[in-house]
Amino acid sequence: MENGRYKVAIVDDENEILSMIQRFLNRNEKYSVTTFLNPVVALDTIDSSYDIVLLDIMMPQMNGLDVLEKLMEKNPDLKVIMMTAYSTLDKVLKSHKHGATHYLMKPFDSLQAIDTKIQEVLAQK
Repeated sequence: MENGRYKVAIVDDENEILSMIQRFLNRNEKYSVTTFLNPVVALDTIDSSYDIVLLDIMMPQMNGLDVLEKLMEKNPDLKVIMMTAYSTLDKVLKSHKHGATHYLMKPFDSLQAIDTKIQEVLAQK
């Protein structure tokens, strides 16, 4: 938590998704949101100061499951919510095996559902 706000990172290769979630979460003063279009940059930047990461699975530069694994090596206590439009049981199981806390399906039911999921995960700390 930074200045009384939860530090959130969003990693997705779709700028529209990043902008939409960031605008919605920034309306609530409990979050400080940083977005990453490039998962490699996210890996270099996300550190233990972040409270939670929303991470897309399918990205052209790097697979989200690989990003998840590397993030968890750096910070095993990091809370990660995986996001994808292409869900398979295999990906869900791999996500949990590598430390993901939860899963969100795209398209999202609502932006409020994202906030609710973030609050659920943060309450588990």
